[in-house]
Amino acid sequence: MSAITASMVNELRQRTGLGLMDCKKALVESGGDQEAAIDHLKKNGAIKAAKKAGREASEGTVASYIHMGGKVGVMLELNCESDFVAKNEDFQNLARDIAMHIAAAAPVAVSREDVPADLIAKEREVAEAQAEGKPAQAIEKIVEGKVNKFLSTVTLLDQPYVKNTDQTVGELLTESIQRIGENIKVRRFARFAIGE
Repeated sequence: MSAITASMVNELRQRTGLGLMDCKKALVESGGDQEAAIDHLKKNGAIKAAKKAGREASEGTVASYIHMGGKVGVMLELNCESDFVAKNEDFQNLARDIAMHIAAAAPVAVSREDVPADLIAKEREVAEAQAEGKPAQAIEKIVEGKVNKFLSTVTLLDQPYVKNTDQTVGELLTESIQRIGENIKVRRFARFAIGE
């Protein structure tokens, strides 16, 4: 195992935005391998973020984003636990980035639970019609697969994040919870587009 140097810890800190001790511990546990350390931190961060997800997020900000010369606009309420974090530049930038994502990707709901039942029913009908003629035991799997695919494209938390399509907006929030240290939730949004 190679010695863990301050520059290695600093590089990992720059890449992840996490504290020095977390970065050093991850490097020690991964034998100095930066990529393995990042994987370790992601796994740990997801656990820490999950613990924070149960805490109440009653502070926050309302962010707006206007795009395409005033043709598309978004208002977003992003919540956190404290007024201190709500005023933090990192949190404010996160809110603007999510509002920009909403302008570009046009989700219909924050999460799967928020998608209107009639919209899901319509999608299920379309999927059943498309699966017609297939073996009976396969139809249900085909329909469920198509409905799940539909939900992943219309719910904000399941959509690939427009600035980094390797992660979903939900994963972006989990990463932000880990970095900022408080529970963060998208409470609601409204997207306006001329002619829609």
